[in-house]
Amino acid sequence: MLDVTVIEDSAAAAASLDPVRARLLAELAGGPASATMLAARVGLPRQKVNYHLRALEAHGLVELAGERRKGNVTERLMQATAASYVISPLALAAVQPDPGRFRDQLSARWLLAVAARLVRDVGTLITGAAKARKRLATYALDGEVRFASAADRAAFVEELTRGVSALIAKYHDAGAEGGREHRIVVALHPTVKEPAPGQRSAPESAPESAPAIEQAP
Repeated sequence: MLDVTVIEDSAAAAASLDPVRARLLAELAGGPASATMLAARVGLPRQKVNYHLRALEAHGLVELAGERRKGNVTERLMQATAASYVISPLALAAVQPDPGRFRDQLSARWLLAVAARLVRDVGTLITGAAKARKRLATYALDGEVRFASAADRAAFVEELTRGVSALIAKYHDAGAEGGREHRIVVALHPTVKEPAPGQRSAPESAPESAPAIEQAP
């Protein structure tokens, strides 16, 4: 079972978003189970659970983990193919976000478009690397910073932009034979705190435009 996988097919995305099937995926992410076992957990007839399992299996979201005999019946033990799933913008190819349509580093919607492209591209790369049985060279940095003021945040963004731009200028070699281009995405947005029971999720502070820096040498 993979830690996370990206769903690129629209039909598979629709199957995963069905409430019953999403519940079954969550149950099977915890370990293999039969339709009978799942029926007791989700409160549905075994036949209906089997129907949903077949649909999930057809889209590669669950797979056979083994079989076991129970009386005169052979039960199929199914498991999720991943512990969690991310739906790629490719599942909505005709309306997927395109950061190239506009470029506003202070726009939260442009940041969202860049993030959507990141999910799409990395998902495609993971699929290709898996087929080629090769490792995918990636890197991610995740952290939090608490600014004392909006002025400090603006200064941080300016310094970050200078630093990243300097690194790109230092290491970018447009004429390198056999070189491979990499995309660099740096984003900054307010932290979303986990809501207390009964409360809606909300940013720590009032919504503001969030700077984003994107470079593609």
